[in-house]
Amino acid sequence: MGFDIENYVKEQAKSNIILFYKGNVDSDVINHVLDTVEDKMTEVNEQSKLRKKVYNVLVESLQNLYHHVDKVPDDFEDQSSEKYGVVVVQKVDTGYKIITGNFVHSDNIEKLEEKIKRINRSSQEEIKELYKFILNHQRISAKGGGGLGLVDIARKTGNKLDYSFKEYSDKYSFFYLNILVDEEVDAK
Repeated sequence: MGFDIENYVKEQAKSNIILFYKGNVDSDVINHVLDTVEDKMTEVNEQSKLRKKVYNVLVESLQNLYHHVDKVPDDFEDQSSEKYGVVVVQKVDTGYKIITGNFVHSDNIEKLEEKIKRINRSSQEEIKELYKFILNHQRISAKGGGGLGLVDIARKTGNKLDYSFKEYSDKYSFFYLNILVDEEVDAK
């Protein structure tokens, strides 16, 4: 059996956590997470521009979890979750971090990692062009997405995608995506 997912996530985001969720990701959870984060940012009078950016990136992150999670390994403690994911929203000095995590079958890691590396190698202008290209030429995948999510996150944040794969078993890894949403970039 693999490492402790919850402890790993908590180590990544030790303080100023405004939301921590683990479990099945469905439309009710997505709505609850979005409402909770928006309410907490409003309570602290967060700038509306940053609040909107966090909300938009969080929507995209949750949609990625909803559409792209692989089933949980047979030996994982939570067998009741059809779409198991972890979501953490953390206040940091320059804005917010959105950390998501989900299981990825080993067969899917190489393709996902290459996509992220391509995005991270791209300039902000190249990301905008890639975004437009995918919008105009997108085909819906078997999982219901068109491949736009990670590109859109990079476009909206202007930051590189920080990620890791933690091996859970020979067939599964847990994929973490750590997204910094700060005030700096104004993506259109």
